[in-house]
Amino acid sequence: MEHKLKSVLSGTGFYLLLAVCLIAAAVSGWFLLFGGDKPAPEETPPTEAVSAPVQNAYVPEPEPEPEDEEPPVEASAPVPVEVEIVPSMPEAKVDDTPVMAEPPRLIVEPLKGEVLMAFSVDQLVYSPTLADWRTHDGVDISAKPGATVLAATAGTVSSVEDDPLMGTTVVIDHQGGYTTTYSNLQAKPTVEPGDLVTAGQIIGAVGTTASAEAAQSPHLHFSVTRDGEAVDPGEFLKS
Repeated sequence: MEHKLKSVLSGTGFYLLLAVCLIAAAVSGWFLLFGGDKPAPEETPPTEAVSAPVQNAYVPEPEPEPEDEEPPVEASAPVPVEVEIVPSMPEAKVDDTPVMAEPPRLIVEPLKGEVLMAFSVDQLVYSPTLADWRTHDGVDISAKPGATVLAATAGTVSSVEDDPLMGTTVVIDHQGGYTTTYSNLQAKPTVEPGDLVTAGQIIGAVGTTASAEAAQSPHLHFSVTRDGEAVDPGEFLKS
């Protein structure tokens, strides 16, 4: 038996057996692929994915519409400006001397009346009071006895005296080196040495205390000096 099997597997028998096996394998494969009326598997419809609701979802706000932009303004060319060059002036010298304020000086007439004898220091004039020719350093103003006499301007009474020739005399010192003298007053003036007087203040009254008064009408003798020099009373009253 074994001898017959070996004779079959050897030679031509081997190849015939191999061919039968190959044909059998091919037929089996064809049936596997194309044989049978098996129903085709049903296709499963695709499952739609259900998304879970999103809580507090951020919704972007709509962007504001752009406003109409104004067209750009074209820059105008700069206008040239002419600059006037002013020449420098030389520095002025400043006078830093302190200035002392002085109160205004008020001057009034000591007495209104007719001038009996004018001021004269350049030539001799006749004095009825003294009955001779001499210079006259003041003015004689006619007035009735008892007429009030006023201070010509503000000042300080420097003296009150009884002059043998000029009679009762009041002397007042003023600013600027001025001094005024009032003679032929009544025996008792209304001021005393050291009194401060204002312009127009009553200092006494016209009297008859001057010598040789009988030879002349009652009057006030009024004179002015500046730093000891005689000054025309008329010019002083106008200053």
